[in-house]
Amino acid sequence: MSSLQEVAGRASAVLGEVERYFVGKREVLEKVLAAIFAGGHVLLEDVPGVGKTILSKMLARALGLKYSRIQFTPDLLPSDILGTKVWRQEKGSFELVLGPIFANFVLADEINRAPPKVQSALLEAMQEGQVTIEGETVELPRPFVVVATQNPIEFEGTYPLPEAQLDRFMIKIKLGYPEDEAELLRRRISWRTDDPSAKVSQVFTSDELMRVRQLIEERVSVDDDVTKYIASFRAIRRDPRVAAGPSPRGLMSLMSLARALAALEGRDYVVPDDVKKVAVEALGHRVILKPEVALEGVSGEDVVREYLSKLPVPK
Repeated sequence: MSSLQEVAGRASAVLGEVERYFVGKREVLEKVLAAIFAGGHVLLEDVPGVGKTILSKMLARALGLKYSRIQFTPDLLPSDILGTKVWRQEKGSFELVLGPIFANFVLADEINRAPPKVQSALLEAMQEGQVTIEGETVELPRPFVVVATQNPIEFEGTYPLPEAQLDRFMIKIKLGYPEDEAELLRRRISWRTDDPSAKVSQVFTSDELMRVRQLIEERVSVDDDVTKYIASFRAIRRDPRVAAGPSPRGLMSLMSLARALAALEGRDYVVPDDVKKVAVEALGHRVILKPEVALEGVSGEDVVREYLSKLPVPK
């Protein structure tokens, strides 16, 4: 893979494969794929039954990534996901047994049901690309992508993710209900199975995905006016309703997503529309509102939308 035009063509093929079985908005799929191309992690939040898990399996298959699913529960231990050292009597030594996190594409299902120690272990994996098992540091496979799902926090047994954990997700997005559920039902009949992910054809290999990330870094430029536009979202931090605004990591995530979106279209430059397209999903979960404001039903996403409408856009 040597050009952004080839990246765009192959990305379109991935989206086409997924859309054969997933009835949803193409824009949502593009944003998720852009986050993966940009080297980020994805948080999918929605009610049960809208296809979060099946979408993850299909993306992993189309991208040629080793897939692992971890079901998060309140009694989960860090060793359940990382692995542990087991004494082997015949060898007279401990053997490292790796856990399910050692995959290229990890689905962290219902992540907001996990206890704090498990969250801490996952945080190291997402940020450092490594884990610590009984004092030993072990590198994770490359590429390493976490796609986490969570139910809205109003659901029983769920807890808000810590701010540090949320900040490690490049994008938080909602799938929403399918616009044409009759079409979904028709497709279900043609699949002859509840899980059609095995029918998805592989488009990429893991090495090619790493090459895509390298091409984006090397060839997609950002004009200084667009850079200043991205930086202007720091104004959210001064909003009187906000306890904590987007971090510098959040602004870098927004720029990375915009560059990946440009690559999806075969462009070697970012335009303001790329930024506007993903600003809410990149920054909304990083805006922490004051309690009295949150009680009024205002969300971080709402605040970002306001600033999208009033911040000057470069021409």
